[in-house]
Amino acid sequence: MDAVAKAVEAQRSVVDRLFDALREDGRDEPGVSRDPYGAGEQRAHATVRRAAEALGLEIAGDAAANLYMTWPGRDRSAPPVVIGSHLDSVPHGGNFDGAAGVVAGLASVAALQSLGVRPSCDVTVMGIRAEESIWFQVSYIGSRSALGTLPDGALAVRRVDTGRTLAEHMRDCGADPDALAAGARHFDPARLRAYLELHIEQAPSLVEAGIPVGICTGIPGNFRYPTVTIHGEDAHVGLPRRFRHDAAMAGADFAMALDAVWAEHEARGVPMCFTIGRFHTDTARHGMTVVPGTFSFSLDVRAYDPAVLAALDAEVDRIFAEVAQRRGVRFDRGPKPTAAVGPVDPAIAASLMAHAARLGIPAMPLGSPASHDAAAFAACGVPMAMIFVRNENGSHNPHEAMTTDDFLAGTAVMAAWLQETVG
Repeated sequence: MDAVAKAVEAQRSVVDRLFDALREDGRDEPGVSRDPYGAGEQRAHATVRRAAEALGLEIAGDAAANLYMTWPGRDRSAPPVVIGSHLDSVPHGGNFDGAAGVVAGLASVAALQSLGVRPSCDVTVMGIRAEESIWFQVSYIGSRSALGTLPDGALAVRRVDTGRTLAEHMRDCGADPDALAAGARHFDPARLRAYLELHIEQAPSLVEAGIPVGICTGIPGNFRYPTVTIHGEDAHVGLPRRFRHDAAMAGADFAMALDAVWAEHEARGVPMCFTIGRFHTDTARHGMTVVPGTFSFSLDVRAYDPAVLAALDAEVDRIFAEVAQRRGVRFDRGPKPTAAVGPVDPAIAASLMAHAARLGIPAMPLGSPASHDAAAFAACGVPMAMIFVRNENGSHNPHEAMTTDDFLAGTAVMAAWLQETVG
């Protein structure tokens, strides 16, 4: 076995204990809830900080309370390599989504330390805040804060469960939202050498292929409408069709029209997807014998190509207008947060694939179906790549099924690339 792979394998028991500790940090049966800028995420940050301190890493934070665990390089002025991921989870989610990337960074550093490597530049393992947008409905809060690209108005958004603002939650966790509002950032993107992230796969592509590791080919960009409301007219159940302004049927028309767009793209081999996560009448007013005058839904649309994403944006505009005219309703779209497409650096991806082959670890190219903090770095021009690890039961659920063997395989690829890059 290669020396780097052996050194990573030697971290097995440490890795298992760290994952167990992180599970306890967020335990919320039937899964884990490491709530961003809340108690679960706070405990997770403390856990990985202790692990980093045991490795002798330098510890720092920023105005967003991101955690930086740095292995000092021989040249402290050289652009650093950043390895990172998030430590929050969705409510009642799994233990590995996000956290695996932070653990992989620490395990890679520990493995190379055991081999006597002293890096040429700083290597920073980053524990990122608030990646899961389900809580605040804003993407990449921690990484965008670190890069100085947090969207306008983000600090005023409210967490869906508490109703309190992001700024309020940040202050609870020792962050400084006023500094962020004034433009504070931790990183100058032009001064970063590379960003690398390991993550469990979120569709069973590697499981289907029987391969433990995937090398990312790209991260989709997206546009979202978290709170679309359709306004029609409440009416009696017996009202003839021609007189109705049925908000529920308008919602159904919208969904089916967009599904036809997806089917057409799929037939042409153009990757995209959309998700309507909420889709409902007004519970305070609906009833079996009432034509619904109000209907609400959320929408997430994503694609890998900026031109495709822009065309989909225009197509959604067309569908909104067409359904509104045909059904005699009005769409109140609400806010529209966006995230740019995340291009992978081809040289880093090729190097990761080559290291996997050299180590005898089966690997395949794999597009990410999901968004990741890596895309925020790529959007700022930072060379970026991702490693995916086989995971049987998807993510955002308690049944994530990454094995330690597969995790160590992905980490060995990461450590081998890191040794080549900074060793």
